[in-house]
Amino acid sequence: MPSHFDLQSHSVHSDGSLAPAEVVARAASEGISLLSLTDHDTVDGVDEALEAGRARGVRVARGVELTAVRAADADVHVLGYELDHRDRGLADFLAAARADRELRMERMADRVEELGLELDRGEMRARRAAGRPVGRPHLAAAVLAERRNRDRLRAEGADTTDGFFGVYLVEGGRAWVPRTQPAVAGAIAAIHAAGGVAVWAHPWHDVAGAAEVLGEVERFRGLGLDGVECFYVEHSREQTHALCDHCEAVGLLRTGSADFHGPDHPRYSRFGAFSLYGRQPELGPIGASG
Repeated sequence: MPSHFDLQSHSVHSDGSLAPAEVVARAASEGISLLSLTDHDTVDGVDEALEAGRARGVRVARGVELTAVRAADADVHVLGYELDHRDRGLADFLAAARADRELRMERMADRVEELGLELDRGEMRARRAAGRPVGRPHLAAAVLAERRNRDRLRAEGADTTDGFFGVYLVEGGRAWVPRTQPAVAGAIAAIHAAGGVAVWAHPWHDVAGAAEVLGEVERFRGLGLDGVECFYVEHSREQTHALCDHCEAVGLLRTGSADFHGPDHPRYSRFGAFSLYGRQPELGPIGASG
């Protein structure tokens, strides 16, 4: 197993700021020897990342990050690794997921406008026309870019991306619209059908409390989950140890990432920016095929 791994990163094909080859180059410069490009609901950047990895001496695990519904108004992210990114069934699944995402973004944009905020949908439409996913970061950027919104957003504490998310684009937010599909079982099944392994990403993003997190790990394991992202840039020592203890006991893979989105991202700007807290990863087949 490579000594320096980082198994979640994003490019311009979803909500990152760099091209896939630039993501790989950045990872190499920061000492990463095993990387996965895991754009949201698309594998369009995988071939470019694989080619760049060969040129840079970085092993790139073929990857994707799927958003799935675990309960009413509650999403989780499921990472798929070492899948056949050209699989026809996977392509159909991703197309359906993007269509649902785009419809949801249009509804959220409608709500933003109904709330009296200005919005230029041009960039969102350009992304759709280019076949790229459109997500909440792109909606937030469009609203924040409008000068006429600035005084109001500042007064609401919503004049940054994180602030806007908190007020408008998360569960309970003013413009929130929940996803309706796919279910977690469907996401895991799509990954397995394409020959990959399925890993629950950053569990504490989506679930609060150790008992509920570990309960969901077990429920997802019953659906075929292969592993958990135990090591994550925002996980505490206690959270990391709780996940590792459980995954070791039941035989699940233990992966990790700093969730790289770009060098200027306020939170996810560096590769390898997560701690093992003295525990050992178990990556199984991830990265084994090169």
